[in-house]
Amino acid sequence: MKRLLLPALAALSLAACATAPTHFQPAGGRDAVGFSDTRIEPGRYRVTFQGGPGAPAGQVQDYALLRAADLAVADGYDWFRITDRITRQNGYGGSSLSVGFGGMSFGRHSATSVGVGTGVPLSGGPSLVTSLEVLMGKGPKPADGDVYDARGVQRSIRAPA
Repeated sequence: MKRLLLPALAALSLAACATAPTHFQPAGGRDAVGFSDTRIEPGRYRVTFQGGPGAPAGQVQDYALLRAADLAVADGYDWFRITDRITRQNGYGGSSLSVGFGGMSFGRHSATSVGVGTGVPLSGGPSLVTSLEVLMGKGPKPADGDVYDARGVQRSIRAPA
């Protein structure tokens, strides 16, 4: 039995360290890795990208920008301005400690117990979510802050196929 326990624990430890890569893709659900967007009005969107556990903040933010650029180009716009930007941590990445108390009685006998348990997250840690509100425009790109050329963002961020 001990021979099987050690390899099983080693495999579990390695699985806990592995994290799935974050890909540029539509999110498959509410808390799924990927992008989602909402059209607020013509030329204005809210774009959200959720990274996988352990994904670098820069990658999550770049993928949100890439989705905004894709929407701008698809709708015939040349540039977009970020009017609001939020990056937050989603999920809990720390370990936990719990204490439990119990008791029972049977006939003239009774018993009490105390249990202590620890937990280690197997998901690889928390994930980051970046949400952008973007306003799109046509023509020459304005020189003032937080304005991006949509096609330039696509060329810079999209990985070569």
